[in-house]
Formats: sequence, structure tokens, C-alpha cells
Amino acid sequence: MYRELKLRGAIIHNKQLKILPLEQLYTTVPGVWNLSSDQGNLGTFIITNVRLVWFADMNENFNISLPYLQIMHVKIRESKFGPALVVECAERCGGYVLGFRIDPKEKLQSVHKELVSLHRVYGQVPLFGVQFRVGEQVETCPEPPSLIEDIQEFDDSGDVLSNAFVAYFADSGHKKDREPVYSPELGLAVEKLKDGFTMQSLWEVLPSSQ
Repeated sequence: MYRELKLRGAIIHNKQLKILPLEQLYTTVPGVWNLSSDQGNLGTFIITNVRLVWFADMNENFNISLPYLQIMHVKIRESKFGPALVVECAERCGGYVLGFRIDPKEKLQSVHKELVSLHRVYGQVPLFGVQFRVGEQVETCPEPPSLIEDIQEFDDSGDVLSNAFVAYFADSGHKKDREPVYSPELGLAVEKLKDGFTMQSLWEVLPSSQ
């Protein structure tokens, strides 16, 4: 309804237009003749902020809903019925040229002026039936977990043992293998330990569970 020309739609109930969301009714103009046939059909204009609607007084199902989006020009021209309001539609919706007679002439000019103004405003700020507000439905990123929560506490004694193990192997002055000596703890010959280290301290790399 916001974008497409509709013929004989279910848009009128008891002479009242079924208003769309965001649509505002501006003017109702009775006594408008649709000149699509030789004798014409008497009906009513309903002018809103998004479309022009006409329906027949004798049969409200005989109607047309014409969005401003599909209107190319609105003019007053002479016809065999006298001065008429002419609405030219875009080619994409069929390129219709619709004629309407409105009496008296002053009312015709008033309706023409209003439609031209609304058509211009709609071209600057069109409504397509989509409602959106900045800030709605914006998903916020969850806050990252605190780094403090991920820090695990370790026994300082474990760090000391680990550091002793690393220090033993980080021997920058070691250029050749040390002479083997007998280890009573292991019962076999091993490389002589550096000063300040024992076999037990090197085996206890991780702290024992308490």
C-alpha cells in the first residue's frame, strides 16, 4: 500500500479508509467524479500523507489506492467534462493517466494545490512502511570477563623449585660434560651436579600435593 498502486482493494470499510501504520489522514473530499468511463462515477477522495485514495459512493469496492511514490505529475487540464484533475502514474506501475472532476473550480484548485504539496514533501521524506528508531534492537557486546577472575593462585614454593630446575640447565659456562660420579639416591653413576644443587631438589620440580 505504501509503494504499489492498488485497484479494487479491501481498503474501505463503511466509507472509512483503513489507515496504515504511520499514515495520517488529511482531507476527505466528497463529490469527486472518476472520468475513467463515459458517464463517470461519483465518489470520494481521501488524501493522506502517503497516498491518494478514491472510492465510488455506490460501491466502495470500486476504488483505487495511489501512493505518491507512483505519481509522476498532478495537473489541471481541460477535458470533455470541463476542467479536470489529471494524475499521471509512473511507467513501472502501468503508466496510467487518471482523470477526476471536482466542482466547483475553487475546490478543484485547492485539491490540486494540496496534492502537489504533499507529493513534493513525500519526495523529500518518503515513507515506505518501515519503522526504525536509532538505538532499537541494538545488541550490546557483553563485557569481557575480569582478568582477575582468570588468575590462578600458585604455591610460591613451586615457583622456587621450578626456578631451580631452570637455573640448573641454563648453564652458560658449561662447555663439556662433567665427570660421572656415583649417586647413592639413584644407585648409579650420573654427571656431577653443579655446586648448590642436590639430586632431590632437581627431582622435586613440582610441589607435592598437600
